[in-house]
Amino acid sequence: RRAQAGLRGRVVERDTERWQREPALRGLRRVGGLDLSYGGAGGAACASLVVLSYPDLQVLYEDCRMVTVTAPYVAGFLAFREVPFLVDAVQRLQAEEPELSPQVLLVDGNGLLHPRGFGVACHLGVLTDLPCIGVAKNLLQMDGLVRDERHREQIRSLQRSGDTFPLTDTSGRVLGMALRSHDNSSRPLYVSVGHRVSLDTAVRLVRSCCRYRIPEPIRQADIRSREYIRK
Repeated sequence: RRAQAGLRGRVVERDTERWQREPALRGLRRVGGLDLSYGGAGGAACASLVVLSYPDLQVLYEDCRMVTVTAPYVAGFLAFREVPFLVDAVQRLQAEEPELSPQVLLVDGNGLLHPRGFGVACHLGVLTDLPCIGVAKNLLQMDGLVRDERHREQIRSLQRSGDTFPLTDTSGRVLGMALRSHDNSSRPLYVSVGHRVSLDTAVRLVRSCCRYRIPEPIRQADIRSREYIRK
């Protein structure tokens, strides 16, 4: 908790890059996606980083490595279990092929949408000092946010791609946004700020990266990590 609190003070919750302030995100050329897939015994997992071109979303770079996860899973502290491997992947790319370094990272998980306001996306963003966005497939239930009938009704109100509603805690603070990312899926994504990006920009970018329900950088990282484990 002390470590989280210390790092939490370094989170920047606003746009810091010129491309973030452009209506069409002009100037954004490379988007990274990260995933950690578990497979095998003894904590074996595959850490995957992909970098896609933007806006055409073609894979420019991929790195899949088997790692051994030794830290236990503790709810609310997932970053301490997974983020070190993801940071290693980003730093390896920056050292070996800096011209392909991502300008922003998308990660399967939460950012400010977290009981202590410091989820995986915040942790990853602070340690890499890159703009980072949390994209979760399921709602992390916490104070003021539960999967009750009201939440299900809000989901039903998302009629088409791009529709959103805010995710607020009991104090009324907006922690993230539920986004219908594709017309063919009624299940929303839960988007939240990780680091060096505003919520509005995060939602715009995630939506623009969705050929399917899951944004392409995260989808490709997941596909490639699972295939690497299978092989």
